[in-house]
Amino acid sequence: MEPISPLEQALHAARALVLADLVAGRVADADVVSLVEESVKERRWWVEQWPEGARYVAGLVAQDVQDALLERYGRWPLCPVCGAGEPHALDVEPELGPDPHWVCSEASVKVAAVGSLGEAIGGPASS
Repeated sequence: MEPISPLEQALHAARALVLADLVAGRVADADVVSLVEESVKERRWWVEQWPEGARYVAGLVAQDVQDALLERYGRWPLCPVCGAGEPHALDVEPELGPDPHWVCSEASVKVAAVGSLGEAIGGPASS
């Protein structure tokens, strides 16, 4: 058996983290999972062109899926921190960096690491 390349490890990890957040938010329907797969496919090319970017791919896949969901279904994930006011989505920060987190820009608070949203919203936690 051949070892898994760092590129594939990063892509598999990104897929797993974003899927965990989708499951936690109870939005991991087949068509939404297809959005994750499409992002991973596109990011594979991106990381092949810039291998140093592998450590950023989880945040980028999360942002890709968030953007695709906004176009098709609406904002995701909704902020669990702000109880009053207009519902709003969390953002991924840093936009291009390692260790991406879901943050509430309005409250200036880190809500959860990408892949750990279940702990913040009371959904199924990633395992």
